[in-house]
Amino acid sequence: MHLTSAPLVAWGNAWLSGHVGLDDAVDAVERRSGPNLIGTVPPVDLPFDSGVPLRVALVRLRGLGLCAFRLALPAWGDPLGLVGPKELNQAAVEAREGVLVQLADQQLGLVPSADRRGSSYVGVSWTPYPANNAPPQVPGLAEAEQALKLTVIEVARVMEGVDDIASFSPGVHRQLGDLGGREAPSLAHGYPPRAHRVVAQAERLAKVVELAEPVSGRGMTAQQAAARSEALRRLDAAVRRALVAAHASISLPNQVRRRPPKHETEG
Repeated sequence: MHLTSAPLVAWGNAWLSGHVGLDDAVDAVERRSGPNLIGTVPPVDLPFDSGVPLRVALVRLRGLGLCAFRLALPAWGDPLGLVGPKELNQAAVEAREGVLVQLADQQLGLVPSADRRGSSYVGVSWTPYPANNAPPQVPGLAEAEQALKLTVIEVARVMEGVDDIASFSPGVHRQLGDLGGREAPSLAHGYPPRAHRVVAQAERLAKVVELAEPVSGRGMTAQQAAARSEALRRLDAAVRRALVAAHASISLPNQVRRRPPKHETEG
C-alpha cells in the first residue's frame, strides 16, 4: 500500500503542532512522492492559482485558518474518513485515498493523482474539492489497534483451511522483511509511540494483503476462494482503519489559528 496522502497528513500535522518547521515538513513529503502541486477547479475558491507548489499553498491556507489534516482511506462501499459531498467521495474512492483540510470556516478535500511529465519528472498533483464542514467518523487509536489484532487472529483461522500465508515464496518473505526498518518512519515527530507502532504493523499487514491478492483463488474450490477473499477484505478494512486512526492521533492546537512565524511567510 503506497499512500501519497499519509505523508501530507502526518507531516502537515507535525508542522501545525509545532514539532517541525514548514520547510522540513514539505521536504519530508516530497522525498516520498516528488514535487507536490495544488490545483484549483471551480467551485473551490482558493487564494492561489492552479499548479502552485505545496509550500506556497500551505502558507496561503494557513492564512485561511488551516488547523488540521485528516487522512481518508476509502474503498467501494466503505467511505472511511470522508464527509461528502458526492463529487469528493467519488474521486477519493476511485483514488483509494484523500486528505481533508480543515480551515477556519470551511473544509476542503484533496485527492492526489500522479503528475508525470516526460520520462524523468514524477510528482503529485492534488485536486481540491469542496467538503462538508464536519469531522469524519473514524475510530480512536486504541479501538483501531484492538480491532486490527482481533482481525489478524480471525483471518489466520480462516486461512488455516484455505491456504497458508507462511508458505509464500522466499521472495515474499524478503519483501516483508524489507519493511523491518530500512525506510524512514512513516509518521512524523509529535505522534505518540503507540501510533508509530500501529502504523508499522498496519503497513506490514497491508503488504500481506497486496502480496496475497495475485494468487487469490489459485488451486482452491469456489468456497475456499470466497472465504479467502472475504478474509483479505476484512484485513484490508482493519488496516485502513488503523492507519486513519493513527494519523489522527497527534495533539493539535485548538481550532484557533495562530500567526505563522515570519520565516514561514512569503517574502
